[in-house]
Amino acid sequence: MSALAARSLSVRLGRNQALSGIDLTLPPGRLTVVVGPNGAGKSTLLRTLAGLMAPSEGSATLGGVSIWTMRAAERARTIAYLPQGGQVAWPLSVASVVALGRLPHGEAPDALPPDGREAVAAAIAAVGLQGYEDRPATELSGGERARALLARALATRAPVLLVDEPIAALDPRHELVVLEVLKAHARAGALVVAIMHNLTLAARFADEIVLLDRGRLQAHDTPSAVLTEERLARSFGIAAHIAHETGGFVVVADRPLPQT
Repeated sequence: MSALAARSLSVRLGRNQALSGIDLTLPPGRLTVVVGPNGAGKSTLLRTLAGLMAPSEGSATLGGVSIWTMRAAERARTIAYLPQGGQVAWPLSVASVVALGRLPHGEAPDALPPDGREAVAAAIAAVGLQGYEDRPATELSGGERARALLARALATRAPVLLVDEPIAALDPRHELVVLEVLKAHARAGALVVAIMHNLTLAARFADEIVLLDRGRLQAHDTPSAVLTEERLARSFGIAAHIAHETGGFVVVADRPLPQT
């Protein structure tokens, strides 16, 4: 599996310069977490890397191949993208929703071959939804629905997984469940990139962190190198408590700083 790379990547949304000159190399086998204040360009970066948004300048490549020259079906098999706040409009069963992740492989969700059935079952088990297979997805709680949609992305078995705020609707236990799933997926060799707002959990689970602010890359390194008191004050406007404890690197936001 090759790296996902952005070179001089810039994106304009109307009059707004959403991203400016982003240079990144994201390796496989690691969980990369993208953080930054609201409006920093995090979702725009993920959508552009997924090939869903064209840049105004620069390039994005996977293994040296431009994402935008890939055929749509090939890109869908290679890059699984989970947007934030995903919805399910039809009362499909959980198993049917997850089976939609096999469409890029040309598999009919209602007539999956053995490989497809195994991928769907493994994805459902990974997110802890065993026993929910026949439940209509429209009857799930917000957290359960978020996990079902993550399972759909996992069922694709794409070597690249891009997820936008995957723990936003989850209770504390299932936040940990989902992050452990993403970490294990990366450990198995996938290239996993997740947008998160919870800096405490980002510090705990990320192998590396990308910090964006006002559309520009501020840092890309290990959690302890990126999440410093100075950077958190400058980019987020917060005072934070930072410590190295037995459980790992810990970041806790203490209070907002006065705006200047």
